[in-house]
Amino acid sequence: MTSPTMLRARAQAPLATIHRALTDPDALRTWLAEHVDVDPERGRYVFWGRYTPDGAEPRQRLLHLDDTGLRFVWPLGGEDTTTEISLAEDGPDATLITVTQSHVPPWSVAVAETHIRGMLPTFWALSIANLVDYVEGRDLTPKCDFTTLEMRGEVTIAATPEEVYESMVDPGQYRQWFGANVDIERRVGGRFAMGGFDLDDEPALIVELEPARKVTLEWPSLVATWELEGTDGGTRLTFVNSGFDEENPPYGGWLGWLGGVAALRRYHELDRPDLIWVQLDLPGIPDGMLAD
Repeated sequence: MTSPTMLRARAQAPLATIHRALTDPDALRTWLAEHVDVDPERGRYVFWGRYTPDGAEPRQRLLHLDDTGLRFVWPLGGEDTTTEISLAEDGPDATLITVTQSHVPPWSVAVAETHIRGMLPTFWALSIANLVDYVEGRDLTPKCDFTTLEMRGEVTIAATPEEVYESMVDPGQYRQWFGANVDIERRVGGRFAMGGFDLDDEPALIVELEPARKVTLEWPSLVATWELEGTDGGTRLTFVNSGFDEENPPYGGWLGWLGGVAALRRYHELDRPDLIWVQLDLPGIPDGMLAD
């Protein structure tokens, strides 16, 4: 067992509103899972379905639920992991949401996609991003479907294709919305290195680069394509991952891309897009990976 993962986010909504979204079945089915069964009087808090890792059946066991959070056991990958979600007021109309997740393997295991628990940090990051957007009245980002090999999503961003494209290929802007350091050689055949050239010993190659229209990155085991199309007052962004080993689909990485899309939307649509993430503690993540 490693040190627990902790994610802390700020939502511009009162604590009672967040608590309702954490315990109301209709709300949970919107931002978290396909199926839920919540009954505090029976000590019941379970979620399952296609948007939940190993979600063929309900597995969670509620340990505690009160007005400021909940804690449950989630058996996953042969271990009883523990998830705790706690709420704290951050002024009259804002709330800090803290997720602590036990039994998360080190970063090197997570990025290798060799263990189901390695995807827990990106699963919770996307889920909390959607929770925040839900309580703030914004459109949600597509969830990861663990029952399909199709990794394709679409969102509309309230910005021009030129603005969205620039934020995807300019390293300074990319660091701001994605939250990680990145080096980008802005040309076809150039390198795209998550964490920077010093940390990424296997960067992607840029194989397509069409201003305001398309970006395609290629790794040895994955191709990521982002297509942009202008709409009335915004941009339709379609993003696809392909070329991966279908015997070991990279759901953890796909969750990371989806969480990035949620951050990209906030970057263009909110005055203070940095307000959501307050703290990210991930076991074993290399120094210099996350942006300051």
